[in-house]
Amino acid sequence: MKRSGISIKWRIFAYFLLFAAMMLVLLWLFQTVFLDSFYKASKMGEIRACSNAISVNADNEEIQTLVERMAQRYEVCIRVISRDGRDVAQADILPGCIIHKLPMEELMRMFDKTQAAGGQWLDRFSREGFFNNRYNDDHYEGNVPPKDGGMMESIVYAQTTLIDGQPALILLNTTLSPVTATVQTLRRQLVYITVILVVMALGLAFIIGRRVYRPIVEINEAAKGLAYGKYHLDLRSGAYREIIQLNDTLNQAAEELGKVERLRNELIANISHDLRTPLTMITAYAEGMRDLPGENTPENVQVIIDEANRLTTLVNDVLDLSKLQGGAMSMDPQPYNLTSSVTDTLSRYQKLTEQKGYTLNFRHGEDAWVNADQVKIEQVLYNLINNAITYTGADKTVTVDQRIQDGWVTIRVTDTGEGVPEEDVPYIWDRYYKSSQAHRRAEVGTGLGLSIVRSILELHGARFGVESPPGKGASFWFALPLYQAS
Repeated sequence: MKRSGISIKWRIFAYFLLFAAMMLVLLWLFQTVFLDSFYKASKMGEIRACSNAISVNADNEEIQTLVERMAQRYEVCIRVISRDGRDVAQADILPGCIIHKLPMEELMRMFDKTQAAGGQWLDRFSREGFFNNRYNDDHYEGNVPPKDGGMMESIVYAQTTLIDGQPALILLNTTLSPVTATVQTLRRQLVYITVILVVMALGLAFIIGRRVYRPIVEINEAAKGLAYGKYHLDLRSGAYREIIQLNDTLNQAAEELGKVERLRNELIANISHDLRTPLTMITAYAEGMRDLPGENTPENVQVIIDEANRLTTLVNDVLDLSKLQGGAMSMDPQPYNLTSSVTDTLSRYQKLTEQKGYTLNFRHGEDAWVNADQVKIEQVLYNLINNAITYTGADKTVTVDQRIQDGWVTIRVTDTGEGVPEEDVPYIWDRYYKSSQAHRRAEVGTGLGLSIVRSILELHGARFGVESPPGKGASFWFALPLYQAS
């Protein structure tokens, strides 16, 4: 048997490492590569929200209070001017605010740009925070910032609005702090986080892989044992619902396979008994006729013939059962009179069994026609009647009933014996079934009939079953749809 594929333990390792790698990639991307973009986008969103809030409340008498509050909250400089350049409100909370140092001509130019842009205008530019003509890093010792270390990006955002029906301009100015130092700190932290996550992923993969892998290995070994006839499994319940269900299923399968194996052994023993008995009788009578001239009688010859016929019937039943189970038996359904067929079958049986005191009764009403394979259905009748004769009570009575109802005809064969034990009823039709009662040699037939009956009736799509009240005999029945002539 070829074995291929990766062990589930190593798959779990691989999945955890892949998950950890994906998380680390996301962390590195969002915390280092995209941090500056996220920061700028967030800052721009805050500026626009601040400007919109001021625009909505531009006519409010407390506009100055609102501007100061918004400036403190968003850390921006704010200036609101009218079209003629008059300051309506302002807040200068940051050092070096550009909008508070612009000349009037530049302010009016911004006003025009904003109106031309549709009411909103944005400009970003760099400015030197530390660098001037007197700053030279060559004059200092130690860790001093370079000339470009203080370069920051400044944002000026303008939005037009109306105050008392007249155009006005809202100006906001803030700086975007460099995130280089933050990124460097995050990178150092992410190195440690990477190592920790990899170690945790390996540890979790080992623990989970072991807890999942071990019960699967045990189940696999137990399943291998089934192939060698080890049906007594001791699979303990695992920690997971699926493992528990799999253990229970395998335990149940092993129990059923063990039961089938026992039933098969019983069948072989019973068939051997049925073969040995006629062979012994044939040998004994033949030797007696050879050694004792007075024993060479027609009666003894008939015994040998009967036992030879019994052997032939047994072999034929085994072959029929094999064909039916293998799907090699062909069917030839034709309309025929089922009532007449039952009568003929009982008549033949009566001639074979009346000398031993058996009574066969047939109770029926009108004739019932069915579309079925007459030979196969008569084989069903033969086996059911033979089974009833074998296990009927001391009165040696077997009753066959025919009932027509709702377009179906039901044939019921009832004996007066001890019946089928309740625990055996679910298995009565099994291929290897033998009742827990002692094996009894059939008066006529082989004892393999119920397996043949089930297979034939299933091929016909018939209903069938058994009813066996404790101590009141067994009643086997089957039902076929009535034939409706077109």
